[in-house]
Amino acid sequence: MTFVDILRTAIHALRGNWMRSALTSLGVIIGIAAVIVMVSVGKGTQREIDKLVSGLGSQRLDVSPGAGRGPGGGGARQSAGSFYTLTEDDAGAIRDEVAEVQYVAGALRGNTQVVYAENNASTSWQGVQADWFDINDWKIADGAGFDAQDYGGGAKRVIIGDTVRRTLFGDDSGIGQTIRLGRVPFTVVGTLAPKGQGGFGQDQDDVVMVPLETGRRRLMGAMGIPPGAVQQIALTVADARDLGYVQTEVEALLRQRHRIKPGAEDDFSVRNISEIVATRTATTDLMSKLLGAVATICLVIGGIGIMNIMLVSVTERIREIGLRMAVGAGPTDVRRQFLAEAMLISLIGGVIGIVIGIAGALLVGRFSDLPVALNGQVVGLAAAFSIATGLFFGYYPARKASLLDPIEALRQQ
Repeated sequence: MTFVDILRTAIHALRGNWMRSALTSLGVIIGIAAVIVMVSVGKGTQREIDKLVSGLGSQRLDVSPGAGRGPGGGGARQSAGSFYTLTEDDAGAIRDEVAEVQYVAGALRGNTQVVYAENNASTSWQGVQADWFDINDWKIADGAGFDAQDYGGGAKRVIIGDTVRRTLFGDDSGIGQTIRLGRVPFTVVGTLAPKGQGGFGQDQDDVVMVPLETGRRRLMGAMGIPPGAVQQIALTVADARDLGYVQTEVEALLRQRHRIKPGAEDDFSVRNISEIVATRTATTDLMSKLLGAVATICLVIGGIGIMNIMLVSVTERIREIGLRMAVGAGPTDVRRQFLAEAMLISLIGGVIGIVIGIAGALLVGRFSDLPVALNGQVVGLAAAFSIATGLFFGYYPARKASLLDPIEALRQQ
């Protein structure tokens, strides 16, 4: 029998029991659709992690005051000043004494109301040192950055994020205009290039930058923080392989500078961004494997359904098989015919499942917060699963049919 004859015979056999064939393909439809939706969600989540890595930096360390020392922390209530255990001098010591450090900067932050004419918005401010822009990959879109005099003299100059710029000035850059942060007037000297949404869903462009000393004097003066204090020290290394060594060196240096006795608890914490990203990646991989397992189970159930129906079909058509063999059809022809029927059921279910899966992935991406990355590879993977399911689960019934004895088959009523 030629391929066309086999295909025509398989189509005729399936049309004779079209309802049963449709119900049999339902398992494959659900399995393929599940594969597309779940793999798309997994890939979308991985893309968000990559975005998080690029935003935070995989070669970065963040140093912050130790847990429980700030207002609202556990233990006895302490003064506001006791929370600020890090200083600009600590950042300078790290820069001078740890050679592998590429950039290092201290920072303060807070929230404020920013006002220009009749426009105003609630935003966050960051008081930063010069390296902060390189550490966080901030680019100046218009205007200029701060100069050395700005950092040293507490100048009332500000660089605004793109969201703040659009809120206050619309399509204008706002360079040279005077805005108020709280009650303090500032001159806009630059605007930041937009970054968009961050890895945690926050608007990265809803921010204003001021020199560190300016933030300490002008925006936090009433809080009575110690001279030179910072809320955070961020640093990067040129080579990611040095990150673990640098972390150890920074911890040892700060313990020495803060006169912490051996065995005593640190009054700071060093956070390795790469470890956080690795943990989140591992969690995502586990979730992807779980979703893949669920989709695989759906396909296996669909494949078992195909096998069961094909075995029933072989039992119902024993006399037909005997007649085919009697008129010259060989075991190979019979095996190919039943295998073609199983493959057709799987392929039809696969095509319908792909359509439903694509529609489902698009709906998930539109009406939920789950990230979705739908591409040709996902669809190709689903098609391959469909073909493999029909081939694997259709082979046993096809082989059983080809091994029937023609004489015994003809005796069946």
